[in-house]
Amino acid sequence: MKNTIKIERARYNLTQGDLAEKIGVSRQSINAIEKGKYVPSTVLAIKMAQLFKRPVEDLFFLEDNE
Repeated sequence: MKNTIKIERARYNLTQGDLAEKIGVSRQSINAIEKGKYVPSTVLAIKMAQLFKRPVEDLFFLEDNE
């Protein structure tokens, strides 16, 4: 699953640590999400969408082969 979390973080001038703190996860979790190594839970995805004021499907999307 691809995502635009790194781009959104930059738009809001947040570090991985800042974002992690705001949504209640570790910095390592944010790093893994951004690298596509971890797919967040629905609750976590919604928290990020609300924080970035974007629909979930703007942040997370499937690649053609998925």
